[in-house]
Amino acid sequence: MSSTNRTVVVTGIGATTPLGGDSASTWEGLLAGRSGVRPLEGERFAELPVQIAATAAVDPGDVLPRPLARKLDRSAQFALIAAREAWADAGYTAPAGEDASIAPERLGSVIASGIGGVTTLLDQYDVLKEKGVRRVSPHTVPMLMPNSPSANVGLEVNARAGVHTPVSACASGAEAIGYAVEMIRTGRADVVVAGGTEAAIHPLPIAAFANMMAMSKNNDEPTKASRPYDTGRDGFVLGEGAGVVILESEEHAKARGARVYCEVLGQGLSADSHHIAQPEPTGRGIAAAMQNLLDATDLKPSEVVHLNAHATSTPQGDVAEIKALRKVLGDDLDHVAISATKSMTGHLLGGAGGIETVATVLALHHRLAPPTINIDELDPAVDADIVRDEPRELPQGTIAAINNSFGFGGHNVVLAFRTV
Repeated sequence: MSSTNRTVVVTGIGATTPLGGDSASTWEGLLAGRSGVRPLEGERFAELPVQIAATAAVDPGDVLPRPLARKLDRSAQFALIAAREAWADAGYTAPAGEDASIAPERLGSVIASGIGGVTTLLDQYDVLKEKGVRRVSPHTVPMLMPNSPSANVGLEVNARAGVHTPVSACASGAEAIGYAVEMIRTGRADVVVAGGTEAAIHPLPIAAFANMMAMSKNNDEPTKASRPYDTGRDGFVLGEGAGVVILESEEHAKARGARVYCEVLGQGLSADSHHIAQPEPTGRGIAAAMQNLLDATDLKPSEVVHLNAHATSTPQGDVAEIKALRKVLGDDLDHVAISATKSMTGHLLGGAGGIETVATVLALHHRLAPPTINIDELDPAVDADIVRDEPRELPQGTIAAINNSFGFGGHNVVLAFRTV
């Protein structure tokens, strides 16, 4: 099909996170201001400088049948659970083709992961060293592939329009959703299952992040460790889980009578070209992505009333994002209610853009901005309206919201949504 620039809408959501095993319990946890950060148990974590993480509230092994789970890396397990919820939430009752409302050739899957099957890789290497070659699982390669979550979701729903896996560190999940939007807008697909997943709570990634001085070492108070915008913030807390949305062309959704959460206006992209791991301190690249979004869509700064910030709880990154927002939105930033949901979920790396898109969609749908917790003393450099401790009602009428995701390597992705 030729380019059609079709309107894209969200018709389904799914999640499994440190706050709950589905989108409803996750949303409830966000509104309640509940932290999903917990102490890490077990000998393998005992010697680490960081002994806390935002582990999944519901273990995927308790949800998926054992024969299936043993063939999937934990990241793919999370993705499949979230995708199944989103698929059903969108009103689909079977894989494409069996459900006559969508043809396999018109369905895509774009599920991202920043790190992929790292736990499979590391655990199977331990098996190789300790038990020998013959004990290495024959499923290892399909499990550790970064595209495994997207491929398995594609197999689940019978997607044939394309199965893709953008990898851009902590911006991966958001980039996946942006890619899915373009698949629909250009006419390559009518429906795309899109989002992000991550499962990297393992001693090696934790030790590596800790040695970079990127993670909070507040082991004594896990629930208070992730504290975006607070003067005492000292790094992010690693989380795990997945967030998935069903994106659909407006005409396809209308034709089958689907419930619509909101419209996806589009994405803004840029690269910092500054440092492989450090944020550009002035927010130059972030501002460029936001301006790219405004230039590519009909979104006006005056429409934006809510923003789910990247805000990982690092000293430099949190402030750089606010500087960028002020540069692009100007005085309009004053009426934007900003939520930093990583204060509760921790940082899901490549999965962050997925679950934070789910949170942004639900914020518009329910007209409620989730709170940011653990701000005892707001950093004076944070020149913006941060929603603190309690949810905040959003205005009536047509409103828009933004979800920011940034990643190591200088990747910047900004997604925008609007009520319908």
